Amino acid sequence: MEDSADVKAKKAGARLCCLCHQKKAALKRPKTLEQICRECFYEVFEEEIHQVIVENQLFKPGERIALGASGGKDSTVLAYVLSELNRRHNYGLDLFLLSVDEGITGYRDDSLETVKRNEIQYGLPLKIVSYKDLYGWTMDEIVKMIGLKNNCTFCGVFRRQALDRGAALLKVDKIATGHNADDIAETVLLNILRGDIARLSRCTSIVTGEDGPIPRCKPFKYTFEKEIVMYAYFKRLDYFSTECIYSPNAYRGFAREFIKDLERIRPRAILDIIKSGENFRISTSTKMPEQGTCERCGYISSQKWCKACVLLEGLNRGLPKLGIGRTRGLNNDDKKDTKKNNGTKSIESKQCGTLDF
Repeated sequence: MEDSADVKAKKAGARLCCLCHQKKAALKRPKTLEQICRECFYEVFEEEIHQVIVENQLFKPGERIALGASGGKDSTVLAYVLSELNRRHNYGLDLFLLSVDEGITGYRDDSLETVKRNEIQYGLPLKIVSYKDLYGWTMDEIVKMIGLKNNCTFCGVFRRQALDRGAALLKVDKIATGHNADDIAETVLLNILRGDIARLSRCTSIVTGEDGPIPRCKPFKYTFEKEIVMYAYFKRLDYFSTECIYSPNAYRGFAREFIKDLERIRPRAILDIIKSGENFRISTSTKMPEQGTCERCGYISSQKWCKACVLLEGLNRGLPKLGIGRTRGLNNDDKKDTKKNNGTKSIESKQCGTLDF
């Protein structure tokens, strides 16, 4: 016999959840197009992430993990879900929130207030590192000098290194970021369009930077952005939803729109692009950059100076376009002059800006 709830739902013409067949379907999963109830959505969403963590052995018991926290939907859901899974499955991890303050008035200052609330809500210690302290510049000051055309280049390079420096201060074993399936598919396309073979060969890896100071992992590698938004919405999580005021003209935005168009036609396209990226094989005759360390600050670099040091030198000399593009950089005499400033090749003891850790 069918229970009264099922009968009422059918009489009303409502669809039942295709997983539990008991409750009314509340949403259609963007990833599978299944119509399911909220409770089943929470369960499959969290279980898929757990399986990704287990199958890829992302974490080991006792590890200290820094969660990249911007206050946005991805990092907020990451903090919430990893906290839940850590307790539920006894991962044995020590979790920390790590935020980067780029110095963007009206954007980052507001989003950091969200992160500070998350610190209290999830009971996770928070560490904030700033561009101003690390490099002597804020993004507001950089944009004022260079305009909006290449500002994302500066921000991306500086943020990547700032996360590593913050993680070093926390003495963590790994950084977990909220990069989702959409982000990774976009990156595959961007690297193809740019002809960036080195990045194309590693951009789909779920763990990167194993040859660097601190490895990074992406638990959301196969998680659709739309599902992250749905999860945050239905769970009523506290997150910041405003886009960066300096990124409207970012090159990545065009790839993002293309991915969204593909998803509307065929949702599976996102995972197919990632799969294609995973299956790319680089010709043995292709010359790949050799990993080394920056002569100036000791950070990982395939050049004599890391990208952050080159960009900073340009800013400090009033030549902000000095480090833009692949072949531009400092001349050999400039580099020789700075060798006397070399110190221990550790990101904890020396860095690109003016702050010594």
